[in-house]
Parts: sequence; C-alpha cells; structure tokens
Amino acid sequence: MPTVLVIAARDDWPTDRVVKALTDGGAEVFRMDTAEFPQEVTLAGRIDARRGWSGGLTTAHRAVSLADVSAVYYRAPNPFSLPATMSKPEHRFAAAQARAGLGGIITALDCRWVSHPAAMSRAEYKPLQLATARTCGLTVPPTLITNSRDAVRAFVGDVTGPIVCKPVATPVFIEDDQFKAVYTRRVTEDDLADLRGIDTTAHLFQAWVDKAYEVRLTVVGDRLFAAEVHAGSDAAHTDWRSDYRSLTYRIGTAPPNVVEGVRRYMDRLDLRFAAFDFVVSPDGVWTYLEANPCGQWDWIEHATGLPIAQAIADELQGVSDERRSPRPGPPLHDGPRRRTHSGRRHPHPPLGRSVRECPPPCVRPPVVRAGDQRQRHHRLARAPRHHRRGRPRRRLPRPDPRDRP
Repeated sequence: MPTVLVIAARDDWPTDRVVKALTDGGAEVFRMDTAEFPQEVTLAGRIDARRGWSGGLTTAHRAVSLADVSAVYYRAPNPFSLPATMSKPEHRFAAAQARAGLGGIITALDCRWVSHPAAMSRAEYKPLQLATARTCGLTVPPTLITNSRDAVRAFVGDVTGPIVCKPVATPVFIEDDQFKAVYTRRVTEDDLADLRGIDTTAHLFQAWVDKAYEVRLTVVGDRLFAAEVHAGSDAAHTDWRSDYRSLTYRIGTAPPNVVEGVRRYMDRLDLRFAAFDFVVSPDGVWTYLEANPCGQWDWIEHATGLPIAQAIADELQGVSDERRSPRPGPPLHDGPRRRTHSGRRHPHPPLGRSVRECPPPCVRPPVVRAGDQRQRHHRLARAPRHHRRGRPRRRLPRPDPRDRP
C-alpha cells in the first residue's frame, strides 16, 4: 500500500499536524526519527542486477516496504542513537556508517520528497540563496561577506544610507548555560571606528532597506502563503525575531513578479518547501532577504489560519492546488497570546550549520543541561550543530500510535 514516510524528531509538533492531516485524509503513514536507528529501527535493503533497492524498515510495532514508500517528508530529525558503551572514535565511525547506510538507501528512493535532504543541504548557504534569488529576478539588497576591515569601509562608502550586520549562518548558540541569539543590528559610527574582530571569521553586511512591513512567504509545492509581519517595536522593526510579542500579522498576496521569481527559485534549487523572508518598502517594492529550506511555519498557521500543514500533506500526496485553496483568515491578527518563552529547539536546515530563525512565542523551549553538546543533524546529509534541551509540551493530541513506530 502506498505509504508516506515521515522522518522527523519525535517531539516536533508541527510534524504532528502534518501527520494528522495525512491520516485524516486516509493516507498510510510510517513515522520515524533517525534517533531510533539503529537500536529501535531495523533496516534491511537489497539491490542486484535484476532490481533496485528492496527491503524495508521495521520497528517493534510496524514495518514498511521500501517499494511502498510513495513520498518522504523530511524535517529536522534527531541524531542517531548509538550504544553508550562505544568510545568516541567508535561512535563517530558508527554514526558515519549509519548516515551512509540508512541515509544512502532512503535518499535513493525514487519518490516525492518534501524536500530532498541533498537539495536542502545545498539551499542552506546564504551566498547561494542571494545569487539564486538575483538570477531568478528577485530584488536583493547590496551585500558584503568578508573578514576584511578595509572591505567593510569600502562597502560603507559605496552604499548610500545605513547598513546592517547579520550572521551568515546560525544566530543561536549556548554560552554560560544560556540560550542566546545574534539578531540583525544596524552598524553605527562607533562600530565603524572600531572594527577589531572582523578578521576572526566571515561577517555579512547588507544595505538597510526601508520597510513598511515584512513578509513571511511560505512556499509548499506550487502554493504560496503570504503573511505580512508588522513590527510593533523598534527592535522588531530591525529584526522581528527579536520581539515576537510586538508582532501582528495580516494575510497578504505576493505580486506576480515575486511569485514568478519564487517559483523559479524553487525549481532551480529543487525544493518543494521553503520559508522566504521579504522586506516590503513604503512604495510596495519587495526585497528578498533569505529563504530557509526547513523554516518555521507553525506559528504563522496559528496566527493567520493559513492551512500550511494541509498544504504539506497535499503536496506529499500529489494533490493539485486546484483541489484546495487557502481558507480566508482574519484581516489582522495579533500574535499568539499563549505563554512565551525565551527559546526552543529549532528546525534544522541542512549542511550550512545554520538555524536562522529564533522561536516564535507560541513554542515552548527546552532546558539545557550544563555540558550538553549533542548535535541535531539532518541525518541523511551532514547538517548543522544544534544544542537541544529537554522535551517541549505538545499542543495537539498525539497521532494514532499506529502511525508512528
């Protein structure tokens, strides 16, 4: 029977929403987390001259044949769980074998992907994102990536107006047992007078784009869900991730030239899902900032009513856009009013070691233990380092146990 293989962290409740949408529509789902391999999930795959990969995945409760996998939803699984008795060299070796074995067979499946880990891995690099956006006809701001003080000064001289500095990769880190984030910030005259530290690593500088509001454009297959993000504080006006409490949302519509550019972008990078960020100027010009191939969408659905989970389920089943259309949402919706927190486990973009988004307030953070340096990877393609804390509280009923190992 055709089965949707869902590979995601056990505690990822946005994925729970997708699984529920799939099962409510009658789809067969096999859910697993790469943390369950090899101790809870058994893999048996065979190939020979007569046929391609055959075999399957088995747990204590369920099994799925590789031949039955019609689609794969891949989102932020946990690291492989290997025996604690292994030495560190043994652990590294075994993890590499698991990635190449389990990951190699699954990524070889000829089926529908949302999205393929190799495509996500490549699409994570911000320099490639900007180059692709420009090639596809989207407006991008003047940008410099450098570790040279002289290059920064030259860039400032060439750009008329303010500039900002932002991380090239992940803005989140753990310091003194505290979850911290580096947000976009305007570069001041004092900063330019003292550029010590620029030579220590790569920095991204960008021309400031005057904005009326920003847009989170969530793309699922051929469907685009535009949510205007209106900042209610000075901090949020510079980087809306820094002050979620002040945000309000409005369902929007992308102009035709942006729609065409985004679709070309998705095709060029072979993505079926991405979360785009745009700045919209007071005169209505849309400027591309970035696109996260594994970006957050759960809080946007909560805030606006846009049916993103259902769209992902439809894409996995090959349901055409004509058969569904976004239900209307409120014209203006304040951000979620549930209890807020300072951080949470983030979704994992693949290779670039980048988690560019900070958590929306509707998401509960975990608690980090001192010395917890575990990695959370896109297990089927090398991925970003991540520090995980605890287990978040679920907001939805758990799916039927038969739908996951």
